[in-house]
Amino acid sequence: MLDPDSLRPHPAARRWKKSAKSIDPFADFGPVTIAALGGIIGCSSYFVLPVEPGPVVFLLAGAAGLLVLWSARFSPVGRKPLRRVAIMLAMLLVASLAFMWRAQIHTQAHHGAESYRGDGEAVLIEGWLERVDRSGSGRQRLLIRSQDASLPGSSRGIARVRVLGDPAGLVAGDPIAIRAVLAAPRSSAVPGGYDFAFHAGFSDIVATGYAIAPAAAGPAVTGDRLARRIARIRASLSAHIRDRMAPRPGALAAALLTGDRAHIAARDVEALRRAGLGHVLAISGMHMALLAGGVFFAIRLLLSAVTPWARRHDPAIPAAGMALVFAAGYLILSGGTIPTQRAFIMTVSVLGAVILKRRALSMHTLAIAVIAVLVLQPQAVITPGFQMSFSAAAALVAVARVWQQSRSGGDARGVLGQIRLFVAGLSTTSLVAGSATAAFAAFHFHRIATFGLAGNLLVMPIFSLLVMPAGVLGLVLIPIGLDAIPFAAMEAGLSLMLDLAGHVANWPGAQRTVAAASGGVLAAFSIGFVLLILMRGPMRGAGGLVMAAALAVWTLMPQPDLFISENGLVLARDGHGEWVVSDRRTSRFAARVFLEARGVAGPTPQRWQALCDPYGCSTRINGLVVTRLDHVADWATDCARSDVIVSAARIPGWIVSQCQAAIFDPDRLATTGSQVIHLGANGIARVQSARPPGVVRPWTQS
Repeated sequence: MLDPDSLRPHPAARRWKKSAKSIDPFADFGPVTIAALGGIIGCSSYFVLPVEPGPVVFLLAGAAGLLVLWSARFSPVGRKPLRRVAIMLAMLLVASLAFMWRAQIHTQAHHGAESYRGDGEAVLIEGWLERVDRSGSGRQRLLIRSQDASLPGSSRGIARVRVLGDPAGLVAGDPIAIRAVLAAPRSSAVPGGYDFAFHAGFSDIVATGYAIAPAAAGPAVTGDRLARRIARIRASLSAHIRDRMAPRPGALAAALLTGDRAHIAARDVEALRRAGLGHVLAISGMHMALLAGGVFFAIRLLLSAVTPWARRHDPAIPAAGMALVFAAGYLILSGGTIPTQRAFIMTVSVLGAVILKRRALSMHTLAIAVIAVLVLQPQAVITPGFQMSFSAAAALVAVARVWQQSRSGGDARGVLGQIRLFVAGLSTTSLVAGSATAAFAAFHFHRIATFGLAGNLLVMPIFSLLVMPAGVLGLVLIPIGLDAIPFAAMEAGLSLMLDLAGHVANWPGAQRTVAAASGGVLAAFSIGFVLLILMRGPMRGAGGLVMAAALAVWTLMPQPDLFISENGLVLARDGHGEWVVSDRRTSRFAARVFLEARGVAGPTPQRWQALCDPYGCSTRINGLVVTRLDHVADWATDCARSDVIVSAARIPGWIVSQCQAAIFDPDRLATTGSQVIHLGANGIARVQSARPPGVVRPWTQS
């Protein structure tokens, strides 16, 4: 006979069910957090729309929000959770509308001018040199703030020009004159790729090109005094730091302390990325925390040593104020990138809480940083810097909170205990931050550092305990000329860092490439990530399931069969799944970008095996005939035997109407940009264009 007690739930199970019921799954969804999520949704929605949203869109969305509020107001009394969810949705919708409107205003302010129209002739550019950096190929690149009133955007007060050229000894802040061939910023080379025209507009870069002669000193510039002064200080600090050290560690030190990455060798950048240490090159939260935290604790310690004063006053308050001053100076000198803005805003919130003697809410602080960044730069929401920076910070805050809640013992005691705690904390931090950013990095850069955790465990103790503290001390001591010893210590640490990074980068399989995913996959993954971070209790598992589903869809996404560049280059997959190319000499940049998006690394593919005649070449791809034409004299034969025709010559419309093949000629490619084509059994199944028809946005206007 069954014992009745055996049918009762175990006491532990009853306690778990009671605690699960008592957990509020929406505890972290406060007004500020909802506003931050609304900012992300609103800005993202604006930038993916095919056309500009008009008043009707905002009116309909506002009406929907009011409807949700009305339904919450008149819902049954017993449906309190449902009412709460409805109110949160209404708040989310209102915040999304507000940020969508803000994104539209910001975009129209930066993309409102006509595009630059050059005639291929060299023109004289005069202004002042804002920055010198290097292109992906290692060539020097000059960012010039032009004084030419005829340039597009000059009426708004800022018009920048970026050219490849020799600064000839000029440094940032100097007046410059240079002759260069200019053109309007180009859009993405492949569908879904990096759209330079989009980002150039928000940076007020109205033209790009290449110089035909070295730069020379230009006429005196009267405006932009503060900006020129800051540029000169950054340039002089960078030069001073590099003079104190050997070339390799000196270049890296200048990048860490001033944001000047123009002097880092390409092999060192690649080694750091392969070792999973690319994040140290971007001035971000770690750098800001080490600087502000170091200044705060040093000043607090010094003030605490003055016993009579410390007994009457709180040393933490002036220490926090001085740390804020140093953090603001670091923000200005480092260039103010998005990760640095996020770190500075969080630093201000934390130190402000110390000054006001209030507790700093970490997730709340992070939400404030999101709102501030998106108000200033709504376009940041689609950049890898924003996504990776905030995802890492949010994951670390969530894990830290869970760890604090689950602590059962006391603090680690003794030297060995402190070392064990430090190693465990560093390992956890590297694992959490790396896991949180891995998918976003793979989406944007199409590669994963396999041994990133090992690289961080080897290098980050040196970076955290030696490199950055010595660098910060060196910066503070520069005015009094006592920076030699700190910078010598920093140089030793950086040299060891580079050696260790190079060692990890050379391990077999240190870097793996992945194929690109669609924007929808990234959006679904991001939603799952937000649910995993913000939800509490059993509901948190829903976020993990959404993330897993998004990754599964990513791995199962079909790969395209053809790529046609804007210049008519054809890349195709042969019967073995390998990529072959119609010409190895033209459109190499577009081919490289496309292959990277497919997860293919290495040299340019082999030329395809094709049957050629004086008019062009044909090959068979997945049972379909693809023809690359140089002349259209024998168009009837080519149309009869081909499924896809890529022509170097313009094909008249009357031929296109009579041809059974899909035709891509210079006219069509000039309008739609490059093409990514998926083939089916009966021909072309799907086409993606770099400039899709029907998409009319401010940054697509030419």
